[in-house]
Amino acid sequence: MSRIGKKPVPVPQGVTVTIEGQTVKVKGPKGELQSQLVELVNVKLEADEVMVSPIDESQLARSAWGMSRTLVSNMVVGVTDGFSKALEINGVGYRAAVQGSGLQLNLGYSHDVVYQIPGDVQIVTPKPTEIVVSGIDKQRVGQVAAEIREWRKPEPYKGKGIKYADEYIFRKEGKKK
Repeated sequence: MSRIGKKPVPVPQGVTVTIEGQTVKVKGPKGELQSQLVELVNVKLEADEVMVSPIDESQLARSAWGMSRTLVSNMVVGVTDGFSKALEINGVGYRAAVQGSGLQLNLGYSHDVVYQIPGDVQIVTPKPTEIVVSGIDKQRVGQVAAEIREWRKPEPYKGKGIKYADEYIFRKEGKKK
């Protein structure tokens, strides 16, 4: 039994949830999201709570139960509070700056890397060595942060590269004489 799936998703004030078949639309102060849930779960709205239940007791239906509830919960949290991921840049001369609709990264290459910022995500650089990616869709925020991190992953010897703020880089000892 899914422990996550059993819990109903509370719908706060100012958020409207509409369910049409397997499509769930959530509208709130920060924007609007929609998701198509799998056919293995039933979704219904009752008294300011969204209830998700499996259609039968099969392994697949029970697996999709918790995932579907989490997707609905992430949409509700996204339109009320939003999501953000912080990235840190470590390395001599490595820095980032938002210029127009692009994020300019100096990462030790012979050229600057310009990452085009998608329309549904905001990127700010409070410091030249910090990047904050924010938006209402948790999946998009994580995907954009991962794409930025791909340009220079942190290496284990000196720790140079782009890492998540809460990430721990396992450091290795170099060669000995």
